Amino acid sequence: QVQLVESGGGLVQAGGSLRLSCAASESINSFYAMGWYRQAPGKQRELVARITTRIGITNYADSVKGRFTISRDNAKNTVYLEMNSLKPEDTAVYYCNGERGFNDYWGQGTQVTVSS
Repeated sequence: QVQLVESGGGLVQAGGSLRLSCAASESINSFYAMGWYRQAPGKQRELVARITTRIGITNYADSVKGRFTISRDNAKNTVYLEMNSLKPEDTAVYYCNGERGFNDYWGQGTQVTVSS
């Protein structure tokens, strides 16, 4: 069973930075793409950033473009989300996602709270 384990969440002031990590229990090359999603209270889960594992093509939600950067380390089977210039509206549970064929795999989530 594939496991995705997120870490790096926490409480930060507006304007601050955090780096989230997602460690996979197997090679991330076995996924077509990996991504970060977030879900705020009362809202639907939304895509934040996504990266293809082989070539490294990225895409971002408009709300985080220029502030967040997704990257991967295939040797460490880890995907990162560097978050800068954080805003209170970035507060949410952040989930790591792996796409493989018709299946999606999810981590347990990590809380990010940005205070104003």
